[in-house]
Amino acid sequence: MAAASAAADGGHGASSDINSVDAVVRKVAWRIMPLIMICYLFAFFDRINISFAKFQLQGDLGLSDTAYGLGASLFVVGYVLFEVPSNMFLYKVGARRWIARIMISWGVATAAMVFVTSEWQFYALRFLIGAMEAGFAPGVLYYLTLWFPAKFRGRITSLLFLASAFAGLIGAPVSGQILAHMEGLSGMRGWHWLFLLGGVPCVVLGLVVLNQLKDRIEDAHWLTSAEQALLRGSVEQAAPKEGGHSLLGAIKTPGFLTLGLVYFLIQIASYGLNFWAPHLIRSAGTQNPAVIGMLTAVPYVCGAITMVLVGRLSDASGERRKFVAGLLVLAALGFVSAGWFDKNTVLLIVALGVMGAGVVAAIPAFWALPPKLVTGAGAAGGIALINTLGQLGGIVSPVMVGRIKDISGSTTPALYVIAGLALLCALIVMAGLPQALRNRE
Repeated sequence: MAAASAAADGGHGASSDINSVDAVVRKVAWRIMPLIMICYLFAFFDRINISFAKFQLQGDLGLSDTAYGLGASLFVVGYVLFEVPSNMFLYKVGARRWIARIMISWGVATAAMVFVTSEWQFYALRFLIGAMEAGFAPGVLYYLTLWFPAKFRGRITSLLFLASAFAGLIGAPVSGQILAHMEGLSGMRGWHWLFLLGGVPCVVLGLVVLNQLKDRIEDAHWLTSAEQALLRGSVEQAAPKEGGHSLLGAIKTPGFLTLGLVYFLIQIASYGLNFWAPHLIRSAGTQNPAVIGMLTAVPYVCGAITMVLVGRLSDASGERRKFVAGLLVLAALGFVSAGWFDKNTVLLIVALGVMGAGVVAAIPAFWALPPKLVTGAGAAGGIALINTLGQLGGIVSPVMVGRIKDISGSTTPALYVIAGLALLCALIVMAGLPQALRNRE
């Protein structure tokens, strides 16, 4: 009887601990995630605003589709070159200071787009914006690993990337309205206003981050000592015990570079959607910028819904790989359908919705995988390196699509190529990753 009673008490205590961790995680999420999500919303808007400015900017600067694609890609070149060093600095000086620095500097560089008057200025400033933003996304992902135990990261990462969906959901219609109604205001073009209103808020948000975020659980005065100890223990318990504790150790970890390849292929699909969706809608027959903005929001709405559902389901099952692969197959179907229905606006929007559900949701689903391999400095530098390898897809995708369109007169062949790469990526996810990433959590 005594043994049975002790066992019952032990089971009840374990259940209470689990419930306590859940409560602390909810408290932390409500405290830090709204600000991080707003920052990430502007970061993602900084990626896609060039696609809405495309038509006016090309006309004013006399850019071909290849030149536009090159300028779009130079953002990623700057991002890639400085990303790993940026995240290593973040690890040394603390996430709060470095994320604030990133936001302030990229906000200033984005606002400076209003001064661009030539093709080479366009190239130079796009490179500078990418360099200033380098390290933001992996820095935030690393920051979240310091505050949330592994079993919550599917939902938390989905919550973070929900901001990217809102950037499309909110940013697309707002961009359309800015281009349609602020043209000529104060003697400025609509695309000038687009970059100015995208950059200035980032400077303000950087100052808020500096004052509101905390670098460590121990610094969170809004948690009790018991809550801090419980959360710290839960986070440390799930950290990888072998390998991946330094950048070199992360690189040597089996499967690490394969994750970089997977993210490279995912980003080819992502940039294909982000940079060319407004163009596809316009080519299908819609000319009004405000309407194009509204329709461009559709794939991000579908992506937002899907990522929330997948975040919960993948946390519950622990089957991260299968969800990533399934979403990539869905994305491939969307790209093929967009090519089939490129002249039918209604069916094209449906195809873009399928594309968004797959591409947008695949990114947060993927980011639940790397923390299973790396920790510490390996997580800071390693996550940045994976993101760097992935962002090379952001260099390849816009130039590839732009070049194919200049040669063939159509984006359809490029859509089929991206669909094939998405299917290849799904195959690698299911067959090419090590056992550590196949195990359930």
